[in-house]
Amino acid sequence: MVEPGADEVDRIVADWSRERPDVDFSPLQILSRVGRLSKHLDRSRKTAFTASGLEAWEFDVLAALRRAGAPYQLSPKSLLQQTLVSSGTMTNRIDRLVERRLVERRTDPHDGRGVLVVMTSAGRERVDAAISGLVEVEGELLEGLSRADQERLAALLRKLSLDFDDPAAL
Repeated sequence: MVEPGADEVDRIVADWSRERPDVDFSPLQILSRVGRLSKHLDRSRKTAFTASGLEAWEFDVLAALRRAGAPYQLSPKSLLQQTLVSSGTMTNRIDRLVERRLVERRTDPHDGRGVLVVMTSAGRERVDAAISGLVEVEGELLEGLSRADQERLAALLRKLSLDFDDPAAL
């Protein structure tokens, strides 16, 4: 029986526990919730990005350039490392952002053979609008938690994700 105030994961775990009492379903208590929250987060992010005229992948590239600080430029290799996509995918993404006039390709002044991806003013306007919208919708998702609870949850998720974020593990 599921308690009052239970969520869908509680119901799923209760059903599985009834059907398979020989299995410990405690990982589902955490990771199924993370998965379900991820779906809500994806929807909220899509809404924030769409309002700014961007796709999620466009935001990822432009955000990396914006975080780099003025003059908002990075090498394609740096963009690859920050966005975790293949070289071919990054080339395609840069091409599409160039077509939309959100970035430009420039010769690296320190290495004539190298290329830099430079964000345009239009790209900066879009990414600035998108991050403002993103922070707003993500804040709404966390309204049910106090600031202290948010900090505790962030610390626990950081601890869990450290092994996954290790570049050697990729």
